[in-house]
Amino acid sequence: MADIAAVPLTPTSPPHGTLARAERFVWLTARVLEQRLFAHHFRDGAAGPVETALEAYRNADGGYGHALEPALRGPASLPAHTARALHVLDSVARCDARRAEDVCRYLTSVSTTEGALTAIRPEVALPAVRPAGSGDAAVRLPGALSATAPVVGLLHRNEVWHPWLFRATDFCWQAVESLEAARPGDVVAAVLFLDHAPDRARAEAAAERLGHLVRRERLVVLDPDAPGARPAASTAPGSVPGHTPGDRRFPHDYARTPDSLARAWFTDAETERSLDVLAAGQQADGGWPARRLPGAPEPAPAALLEARPIATIEALRTLAAYGRSLA
Repeated sequence: MADIAAVPLTPTSPPHGTLARAERFVWLTARVLEQRLFAHHFRDGAAGPVETALEAYRNADGGYGHALEPALRGPASLPAHTARALHVLDSVARCDARRAEDVCRYLTSVSTTEGALTAIRPEVALPAVRPAGSGDAAVRLPGALSATAPVVGLLHRNEVWHPWLFRATDFCWQAVESLEAARPGDVVAAVLFLDHAPDRARAEAAAERLGHLVRRERLVVLDPDAPGARPAASTAPGSVPGHTPGDRRFPHDYARTPDSLARAWFTDAETERSLDVLAAGQQADGGWPARRLPGAPEPAPAALLEARPIATIEALRTLAAYGRSLA
């Protein structure tokens, strides 16, 4: 692993360059997990330390808790925490069959009869008073595409097979192919599923239909120069600095990598303008603002501080995937 001691945390002048500024922000503000993730993705760090840091968030039921998803506080396992854990494991190529088996055991215990996971609701968003592993309250809520599709997509990407996954996949297909008046978050989740669903012909057809829906219903900002189009950290009275309100989505929010099915929804010019917006979103302290987790309460300062390094790493990864210079 690169020598992190070589990164000066008290320079005489602020660092220059996208990556250098982001690196300083991460070392000064991030949890150990995100520090290890940054080192892995951008400083040739090993995957082992990432997996070790993630282990602290795992519960005996196979799920994850302890505010792994910063907006949700408390120790209890929740689908949103577990989805975040799978994303981390996938990003460092450690989503193996052994770990996936434990995760799927937990997901089976908290899913609906049709295999769906539940969306975040205010009544379960702060599970601090529930003991770890007590997912019963979530089971009574209806399943949601936004919660289920990203998990199913990541498991398919890693060629995991489990009885729960068959039911969850059927749920995702039905939900994706029936989307009509979708919210942007539903479409983002659908893309994460379609990008890795085993039936590629069916996925391509569903993605093409969703692309028409996104443009027809204006679920994407294609003109960043339009009034109010660019995302900005909220400065309204009572708001938390560094938090992006609302649900504006740009092409890069749907097509996070060039090989995503959603990339075909947008022209080269639209994509480049979108990436310009993303690059310009880096704030003075070197980090990117965090998007509010749908259904979660307004983030407290501590939760926001933990969420912004996650948003920063994801922004850097998207820019790098499209070949944008981080110098």
